[in-house]
Amino acid sequence: MRYRRTALTTMLSIENLITMHYFEFGKYFRFRGESHDFWELLYVDKGDLEVWGDERCYRVSQGSIIFHKPNEFHKFHAENGKAPNVIVLTFDCASEAMKRFENAVILLHDEEREQLAKIIEEGADAFGFPFKYPLTLQDNAPVGAIQMLKLRLEMLLIQLLRRDDWSGGPARRTLPAKKEEYDELTRGVIELLKQSLGSPVSLDWLCGALNVSKTRLKDVFKQHTGYTVMDYFAKLRMEQAKLLIRESTYNFTEIAALLGFSTVHVFSKAFKRYYQMSPSEYANSVRGLVRV
Repeated sequence: MRYRRTALTTMLSIENLITMHYFEFGKYFRFRGESHDFWELLYVDKGDLEVWGDERCYRVSQGSIIFHKPNEFHKFHAENGKAPNVIVLTFDCASEAMKRFENAVILLHDEEREQLAKIIEEGADAFGFPFKYPLTLQDNAPVGAIQMLKLRLEMLLIQLLRRDDWSGGPARRTLPAKKEEYDELTRGVIELLKQSLGSPVSLDWLCGALNVSKTRLKDVFKQHTGYTVMDYFAKLRMEQAKLLIRESTYNFTEIAALLGFSTVHVFSKAFKRYYQMSPSEYANSVRGLVRV
């Protein structure tokens, strides 16, 4: 008797795993971006992220996953003053089915979060934790650890493809026009600060000058620069102080007045707090470099 075989076809296959990471970032973390010729899966385990993929911007909240297709430039930063925890997996997969994940932000169900947790556990058993690059199989890894990891990741992707409650588009999207608006606001704040190095500056004054709410001004500026407005103003004043000291046109008392400090003593304390050296120590260090 001849038995007929049923071929076990594969609609989605992970060929290679490049990196695995579990990151615990600070609340002001900014990743400035990269692109590569393989897929990237990013899951927000805690906190919220603003994520850019090429020209699209996405809000990715806790419990959500986003995919970056090969050669897509992507970057992200923490949002809402929360320190995020992030899982990142990168892999090769040439399957046509992966196209559905392009531009997708998906809120995972409990079963899918458990599957992702098992992927990380399996990876830790196979490669050790914290994960390093390149991934190297441990001598004491369980039998079939690599295959189990591959199967679990493929199972997660297939589970997501079986769902019909996500459209493949972003959950929330900031259009490029909105980005331009935010960039313009940030540039406007910086220009006003530069023009006001010798004057008192307040958030209320800036908001009035730019016709924007205090909440929006603070949030947009922090996201785009990594600084609060007043910290950035202090940075600008200290950088200008260094420049004036190097130019040797004014003495310390005159520099203090030019930069809006009430006394040279207040200026000196602020300078030392910022640079861990006094203005005179900085001036001497500059003169020393000149002699060399």
